[in-house]
Amino acid sequence: MSKQQPSLILCILMDLLGYASFAIPGLGELSDLVFAPISAFVFYKMFGGLKGTFGGIFNFVEEILPFSDFIPSFSIMWLWQYFTANSKTVLSKQV
Repeated sequence: MSKQQPSLILCILMDLLGYASFAIPGLGELSDLVFAPISAFVFYKMFGGLKGTFGGIFNFVEEILPFSDFIPSFSIMWLWQYFTANSKTVLSKQV
């Protein structure tokens, strides 16, 4: 049984939370120290498996590094899973 695709809305909200640290200059980068491990854990739980592990590590690094919060890692992974799942469905129907 395959894991259910996370909600796009939830992915966008998580990206917005990560981006919100830009709203508070100075304090924003300090808040990333708290948000980065939480975000990485949520990423892993949402996507699971190898993609969740790799994405969680990437998400942690992206959140912890200064000025890199603009990368929408949750939404990118959602799109990746959505389009790869749909391409597999299309290919299996053609065979």
